[in-house]
Amino acid sequence: MTTAAHRRMAEVSGAEALWLLEGAAHGHLLHTRRDAPVVRPASHVLSYGRLVVRCPVQADLLDGRPTLSYQADDIRMPGGTGWSVTVSGPAERVTDAAEAAHYLRTLPGWAYGPHDTLLRITPQTVVGYRLSAAGPA
Repeated sequence: MTTAAHRRMAEVSGAEALWLLEGAAHGHLLHTRRDAPVVRPASHVLSYGRLVVRCPVQADLLDGRPTLSYQADDIRMPGGTGWSVTVSGPAERVTDAAEAAHYLRTLPGWAYGPHDTLLRITPQTVVGYRLSAAGPA
């Protein structure tokens, strides 16, 4: 059995973190609503250096809160190996009709209707970690 004493968390470069994120399809959008943190499941794709996210949130979440965070990981249990990446940056709604139609076709959603929102996050802060088993002492 692998315990916390047998695990290691090593930070990776921003480029490697984005590469790891590109290999995943799902994550979590983090934002604040009524001064409380909110986490929602989301799907994503990296496109031209920006993260396009489809998530079940109200589109007005961008009102007065231009910076959002997105987190994705791939952690294999019971060993606890894998990776975790968090991206933060300014966000905007995807408003172009053709672009929105493309992402609505290619990114799976959880809620349809007014809470099905497409966002584009420009990464300003990218933090990633590889999780592995520690070597022998």
